[in-house]
Amino acid sequence: MTSLFRVTLRNSGISNFLFQFSGNNEMKFTRTITSKLVKEARPQTESKPKPWPYKEKKYNYFHQFIDRTSSRFDDNSKIIVVEGPVAAGKSKFAKQLADDLDMYYLPEANLDMYYFNDYGFDLRTLDDQLPENARSFDVNNFLMNPRSIQSASFQMNQYYIKLSQYVDALAHVLSTGQGVVLDRCCYSDFVFLEAMYSQGYVSKAAHKKYYDMRNETFGHLLRPHLIIYLDVPVPKVQENIQKRALSYEVKSPALTKEYLTEMEKHYKQNYLKEMSKHSALLIYDWSDGGDPEVVVEDIERVDFNRHDNQDLKFKDWVQHLEEDWAYLRRKYCNEKNYILTLSQVTVFDVPELLLGPEEAHERHELYNNAPGNEFEYGYNAKMGDKNFLFKMSAKYRDTLPLRERRQY
Repeated sequence: MTSLFRVTLRNSGISNFLFQFSGNNEMKFTRTITSKLVKEARPQTESKPKPWPYKEKKYNYFHQFIDRTSSRFDDNSKIIVVEGPVAAGKSKFAKQLADDLDMYYLPEANLDMYYFNDYGFDLRTLDDQLPENARSFDVNNFLMNPRSIQSASFQMNQYYIKLSQYVDALAHVLSTGQGVVLDRCCYSDFVFLEAMYSQGYVSKAAHKKYYDMRNETFGHLLRPHLIIYLDVPVPKVQENIQKRALSYEVKSPALTKEYLTEMEKHYKQNYLKEMSKHSALLIYDWSDGGDPEVVVEDIERVDFNRHDNQDLKFKDWVQHLEEDWAYLRRKYCNEKNYILTLSQVTVFDVPELLLGPEEAHERHELYNNAPGNEFEYGYNAKMGDKNFLFKMSAKYRDTLPLRERRQY
């Protein structure tokens, strides 16, 4: 249950304000995140610029003089991350929350987003043409074979894909003004690594390389405004896994009580503790599910404007000059590949993260000649692309697709 008793002003349309008192006892109103219902009922006094098409068009230095980033911001221009253990109901809740708040939903980043190319071809179908250690390895493979030599590189790839998605989330907020709800994010990915490390699935050297990669990239990001943690005890998680009845989870030798307990420990003792210094935090007992509307009411009470020079909370999002917002927008829209490149730390001293030159070359050639990968997106005649003479450039950024992880 999320709550036993609560008094709400939601139906009156007043719940999207917080009351604050200044030093002279003057009462002020502070705007917070508002639900879609309240926004629709409230008269619109200002018109916002149309969303910038950041997936197709760069935002350069000259654009900042005619397209102010802050002009699109409103109460809901926030990043919210939904966290919790396996089979807690995060995806369903996050989708509903995004709809209730009129925000953009990003499903949990997964390697399906990498293995499917822009034309929908699944590179994993080429596995039978590759040596075993050069084949694809996703979460389903890990759950069925956690002691594989590929487990360490799998977790590094998991972080990489979550980092890529989080940069997309930042670009979306700054370019459109629309808030984003994510199902997990790169900041919490380490809880999986720690659970794997505790069970001996990754080596000490690979464990260190993961944190080298993480530390190289975190300084370039803005932390989320709000983290919502759906708390489910380990025995209930195991029960939910059985009820969900996904074969690779039910039969998994990885999802043991010890593994899940280690995840829970690092979530609560490390991740939530550290992130609560910078982000607002809401925690709910989700053992039997909960009511998203109750969560929306709680979100509407959070003061996201609270900040002073001695407080780290929301400090990442305090920018005093329009030029600062423009810089961040260019960074996340135009320089995504640079941020991702920072995660490519040297791994020559970690055998489990290496692939032999022959195997690497074989995979490279096979992937590059797969349907849709021979040329840049939009220039593959075999895939139905046309009018090449009128195309003057290639896709300037790789934005992850909205693809849910396959379940079977």
